[in-house]
Amino acid sequence: MVIRRPSVFIYTYRPDAESLREICAGIEEEGVFFEVFEREEKKCAELAWEAARDSMLGSGIGINGGFAALSIRGLKEGECADILNEPDKRALRRLGGNSARIVKKQAFKVPSGPEEG
Repeated sequence: MVIRRPSVFIYTYRPDAESLREICAGIEEEGVFFEVFEREEKKCAELAWEAARDSMLGSGIGINGGFAALSIRGLKEGECADILNEPDKRALRRLGGNSARIVKKQAFKVPSGPEEG
């Protein structure tokens, strides 16, 4: 019998390795577990919604190439709390952190300067 610990799920399709690393680091900084799963090709919003639906914690991230999205269980299918197109490292780390902050019922981190606009 396989027992999974409560984790943020990350569903990916051909993810950029550096982007995935930054997202995972953001989740780890918040002290929440995560699991990464390779999926068939879909838009990142769909991947995120499915990850949130499947995660025991109700928080999921989807990555497809240079796109990343965050979704929460309870949103309509394909809806996201945040979606990024070719983001920088800080934005990716923030997205990962926010996925964990949902679980901890804490406010989202927001961009801290004009370079993240």
